[in-house]
Amino acid sequence: MQYQMMMRRSLFRRPPHTAKYSSSAAAVEADRTVRDGARHDWKKDEIKSIYNSPILDLLFHGAQVHRHAHKFREVQQCTLLSIKTGGCSEDCCYCPQSSRYHTGLKPHKLMGKDSVIEAAEKAKEAGSTRFCMGAAWRDTKGRKTNFNQILDYVKEIRGMGMEVCCTLGMLEEQQALDLKKAGLTAYNHNLDTSREFYPNVISTRTYDERLETLKHVREAGINVCSGGIIGLGEAEEDRVGLLHTLATLPSHPESVPINALVAVKGTPLENQKPVEIWEMIRMIATARIIMPKAMVRLSAGRIRFTLPEQALCFLAGANSIFTGEKLLTTSNNDYGTDQYMFDLLGLIPKPPELSESEAKYSEAENIKEAVASSG
Repeated sequence: MQYQMMMRRSLFRRPPHTAKYSSSAAAVEADRTVRDGARHDWKKDEIKSIYNSPILDLLFHGAQVHRHAHKFREVQQCTLLSIKTGGCSEDCCYCPQSSRYHTGLKPHKLMGKDSVIEAAEKAKEAGSTRFCMGAAWRDTKGRKTNFNQILDYVKEIRGMGMEVCCTLGMLEEQQALDLKKAGLTAYNHNLDTSREFYPNVISTRTYDERLETLKHVREAGINVCSGGIIGLGEAEEDRVGLLHTLATLPSHPESVPINALVAVKGTPLENQKPVEIWEMIRMIATARIIMPKAMVRLSAGRIRFTLPEQALCFLAGANSIFTGEKLLTTSNNDYGTDQYMFDLLGLIPKPPELSESEAKYSEAENIKEAVASSG
């Protein structure tokens, strides 16, 4: 009898390794974020502790914050079109569009309006609610004619009821104001990596110049889209440093793209080791916990990850993808593949975020087009 009682008690005794269990940084900070909301005074050590939390814990608590701050099944579909390809004067080590590298990419002039609008219409029909236009420029100085054309493209696409984003290099204050007036929703200008590692990747513009463009965009009233690339040869500290810079801006970016390097032959980084899914999950979940309201975008390199791996990214806190066969100049998941993924995972396409006045404008434009076509 005594032996049986001893055995029964032993069944309810915790194993030694669980007796010392304590909450991870991901758990502690996720609970605090849910309770108190976003903060902008993060310390690097705090972010590093979240990033280094046990991967399953980090995944779970990224999902916890995501479900609190967003409609967790909603994922925005975006399309990115290269409207001016190649011939860039910069030396970004990852980019096949640099004129300094021999990647076999032929430079093209700015696309005409009809071709751009046709691409936007196709993207909308396939489910995209944000249309992004990229031009391989260092900046927009001395490009008045081209810039004015792009302003026209922005107005036209906003009239279709889509969000519109541009990435055109560095902006001056007045150019940001002009884009806002044209109806631009967001401007993408990635920081790429940490301030410390940045000189190893780019020498033709400074980190502070990138931050200045973000400042012009923010002050013009345009949403900021800024994230980075992992797999450039950076250390863990640099990934934490990138997230720290973004999370301590006066206002968090509304959009944070997390890109995995797509190593292109002919660039200095052509032999870089591919990014593993666990690295993406750590970046996505950490970004979600420290910038709860941001759209965390699963961006370049997604084509390398299986459908179950992408599902883990959505669970960790990603709620946007780029869809369509090309992501600027590199391969991407096509619309059909993504539609299958949405159906299988039960994801819901996120509608565009338009103000009431903008929505009415879009509806009026659609009615005008319908009347014109019926006549």
